[in-house]
Amino acid sequence: MKKSKKEQQKRVINQKTPAAGQRNNNTHKPNIYGLHAVREAWLNKNRAIHALYITPAAQRQFENDILKAKKLGLQRPEPVILEKAKFEKMMQRDSVHQGIALNCDPLEEMDVQDLVIRTHDNRHSVIALLDQVTDPHNVGAIMRSASAFGLDGLVMQTRHAPALEGVLAKTACGAVDHIPVACATNLSRALEDLKEAGYTALGMDERGSTEIGELLDLGSKIVVVLGSEGTGIRPLVKEKCDVLTRLPTGGAIASLNVSNAAAVAFYALRSVG
Repeated sequence: MKKSKKEQQKRVINQKTPAAGQRNNNTHKPNIYGLHAVREAWLNKNRAIHALYITPAAQRQFENDILKAKKLGLQRPEPVILEKAKFEKMMQRDSVHQGIALNCDPLEEMDVQDLVIRTHDNRHSVIALLDQVTDPHNVGAIMRSASAFGLDGLVMQTRHAPALEGVLAKTACGAVDHIPVACATNLSRALEDLKEAGYTALGMDERGSTEIGELLDLGSKIVVVLGSEGTGIRPLVKEKCDVLTRLPTGGAIASLNVSNAAAVAFYALRSVG
């Protein structure tokens, strides 16, 4: 007897846990998870998606996105539906996955000149440069804020940049698929390239002589430099900054986590220049 459409949708596939590095069979290890992160990757025409894993509960939340991708003509695999226990075994321990994950290729690599070209005709532009900010939670939160406040891109060091997947992508809530990220071998040189393209380099430093709200004449293009917690911006990178500024914090604990400081700075710079 032919099963109803509803029964077919509830079909559970006995899928083995994917093995790392496999690309030429039907098993692919999840590298993006969480509803928002998966949705933005799924609907990004520049993403090559190899597999979508989903629990029955999450499938109901994601059905409209599956239909939307089809209407957009995106080539997407059929979902692999897994019961919660089997899904949990496939994922890394303690990952906040919300019952949905996918395997996809990374987005196309960019360099600083790509960002320069993309923003050439922008009247106002803000880019963030991260100097050895390597914690994926922090980078993901910074990307989320960058997207929320309309930044044009992010620059990270090639050797110390966390992968734009996993916990970083989950924390970014989909911003990985909206904020262009350029990797540079030498951040000092990257700052020079941006300055040659008309950007003013603004270093965030709690010892800066000027509060960010007092900066009025930075120009219409700004690159915000954020250093790692503890050591801050490294000396060679700091030398390339045109201005060092601080946030107007006070109280018993005057410093902020780097991702929180980034969000405040991005908001403050929306109207500068």
